[in-house]
Amino acid sequence: MSPKTHFRLLRSLPAALLAFVLAAVLAGCGASGEEPADAGAPSGDATFPVTVEHKYGSTEIPAEPKRVVTLGLSDQDAVLALGVKPVGAVDWFKEQPYGKWPWAKELWGDQPPEIVGERDEYNMEKIAELDPDLIIAQYSGMTKEQYDTLSQQFPVVAQPKGFEDYQAPWQDMTRAIGTALGKSAEAEELINGIDQRFAQVREKHPEWAELTAVVGEPYEPGKFSAFSPNDPKMVFLTEMGFTSPEPFTKAVGDQTVADFSFERLDLMNADRLLWLVATPDAEQMLTGDPLYSQLEVVQENRDLFLPYENPDIGAALSFNTVLSIPYAIDEVVSMLESVK
Repeated sequence: MSPKTHFRLLRSLPAALLAFVLAAVLAGCGASGEEPADAGAPSGDATFPVTVEHKYGSTEIPAEPKRVVTLGLSDQDAVLALGVKPVGAVDWFKEQPYGKWPWAKELWGDQPPEIVGERDEYNMEKIAELDPDLIIAQYSGMTKEQYDTLSQQFPVVAQPKGFEDYQAPWQDMTRAIGTALGKSAEAEELINGIDQRFAQVREKHPEWAELTAVVGEPYEPGKFSAFSPNDPKMVFLTEMGFTSPEPFTKAVGDQTVADFSFERLDLMNADRLLWLVATPDAEQMLTGDPLYSQLEVVQENRDLFLPYENPDIGAALSFNTVLSIPYAIDEVVSMLESVK
């Protein structure tokens, strides 16, 4: 699995056809509306209805949601952290790993969600069959057509406004989810707790504020991805005190993730270089290239390789949620401390 595929996303059917599918499912199949055990948590702090603004306008949630479907790649984490178990979610890393990530496994328990799509390609029929009373799509690339189709039948909270897709701060997404669930105060508590964790890291390592850091991924021979300073993985490092080198930032531009050939490995010459790798072969492909060995950061052993799984460090950085961030801090800080 390569995170490059997170942003090469297939789009759903045209809105008119999808609307027809939704209508047919609801009318013909007759969504049961039965609430599964433990689908929702006790009432939160809000008086409904509540309204949430987003990229495509604003959405009113008339009553406390009980059947929540998450269409953002990592939205389920904040929903789980706020005591609500989604009935539907999209698949991001394949193999339905939502139940195996160490930061969320216990919260899912023995009630996994229905998989209603892969990344930003949604199965509209499955969504309609679940008859959700709230759809959340924060960390997503949901199109206006997809939003218009779904919002004809269900309350949909799309991406935060004012940000490129996949570049909204985790705090903003958590707050939007908290508001939609009627749990704003609980969401703020989660955010404050993580902000304190980052503050403790910065206090322990004030020297990191003087250093630059970059994150990339070698995804095929001779090519690598570089992640924007606004990408969750880079934001994670920023919140530890690191900054982005100016040439790197300029080269990536407004993209969430940019592709380069190994001839541009010079862009990764920072004080700390982190690579996310799916397999040992990916690491060997990079380290075996003569251009890589010429980098100063490599010659001084300031490069780190973080696997996506076993341990799940790369996945935790990619999610960058109120559930995964504490796990990532525990894993990554010690790795960074080992670099002198």
